[in-house]
Amino acid sequence: MCNESNNQTTSVYDVVIIGAGFTGLSVAYELTKQRKNLKIAIVEAQNDIGGLASAFDVGGNKLDRFYHHWFTNDEYVMELVSELGCLDKVKINPSNTGIFFANNFFKLSTPFDLLKFKPLNMINRIRLGLLALRARRVKNWHELETLSASEWLCSLGGKEVYKTVWEPLLRGKFGPYADDISAVWFWNKLKLRGGSRGKGGEERLAYFEGGFIALAKIMLEFIKSNNNSELILNSKIKKLTKKNDLWIIESDAPDKKLIAKHVVCTTALPLTANLIQHWAEPEYIEKLNKISYIGNTCLVLELDRSLSSLYWINVNDPTFPFVGVIEHTNFEGPENYQGKHIVYLSKYLPVSDELYKKNKDEFLEYSLPYIKRMFPDFDSSCIVKHHLWKEEWSQPIVVKKYSELIPEKHHPIGGLHLSSMAMIYPEDRGTNYAIREGRAMARELLELI
Repeated sequence: MCNESNNQTTSVYDVVIIGAGFTGLSVAYELTKQRKNLKIAIVEAQNDIGGLASAFDVGGNKLDRFYHHWFTNDEYVMELVSELGCLDKVKINPSNTGIFFANNFFKLSTPFDLLKFKPLNMINRIRLGLLALRARRVKNWHELETLSASEWLCSLGGKEVYKTVWEPLLRGKFGPYADDISAVWFWNKLKLRGGSRGKGGEERLAYFEGGFIALAKIMLEFIKSNNNSELILNSKIKKLTKKNDLWIIESDAPDKKLIAKHVVCTTALPLTANLIQHWAEPEYIEKLNKISYIGNTCLVLELDRSLSSLYWINVNDPTFPFVGVIEHTNFEGPENYQGKHIVYLSKYLPVSDELYKKNKDEFLEYSLPYIKRMFPDFDSSCIVKHHLWKEEWSQPIVVKKYSELIPEKHHPIGGLHLSSMAMIYPEDRGTNYAIREGRAMARELLELI
């Protein structure tokens, strides 16, 4: 490190990682594990690590801003937890899931529940059950790339099953983009959930004690065990420029200038495009901007009582604004949050939508009639606190032939590398695959350093 005449400090790193979510942390973790002598910086625009898995305080304990869990077949996160010696912090429980349809709740946790799903006649209930089995038999996902999710699901289970079960979920998740979503995206969801079941057919999910942020903090402790590593928070990168064999990394921190041999961008691809548009070829910028995203608003309620016995409620009523109502404390008990019952209400929507612009009080006021309709005994007096979290780059829009849209991980001029959740394919975004991709990127970097 050296001091410049204008009091700006300049640091030269082997690797600068932009973004302190699980991808960025996994890059740094693997680099640190393999090479203790590397000088690494993780730069994060927010005031804490975790990205979409960041957390906030509830009664002195940490709670995920956006609901999270793992599936029991998420091998990469389980491998990491094992390496860190934290398997005793993983809690695995059967989930208690259901569907809200036509003002009624229907439990759908096991195959037996499916046989009692009254919105479908018996033939269509059987079709619904067989659909998941047929989907899991698909071995070559490339065969699905030219099909939309709606086309594929109708071919497997029929139009009635699609209209009742799948279409409301697609529209709740992707809004105006629902008809464009690839069959590959839905296939992977069915495959993943089908592989996370117990002997009785019940879905089993995992949660890390203390929330996902607790795992992120443990990873950070390991990274910081390398005295050459540094975490820089509240620092938004503004521009990346290559000069000779080094990258100049300009941020909104006027007192600090970063220089690196390699830069790894883990942010949304359009954000990376903004950093390099002053020098990169137009065709490359166009490719980074080609993948669209949808935003998310997540209302989190702290209640003095439970809403229901269900953990996860898929909302299949098209007049209801939320794709899911997740009562977190029916999975991770209220005793972990000073007796408060935690409920998430999730809404995916374009960031241009007026609803996205509402503050937490306005959003709560908008939501209350719908909560009351779903739970007639609900009274707003049971709300202890409410929080609203928003994410502009929440979910990439996975369209047909999505593989053709994904940019190369390594830019041709050298030293610039991309590892974004939009590049996790055919799988969808998630902590498990963020860890996989981050560690894979680190191993590729070690061949270049």
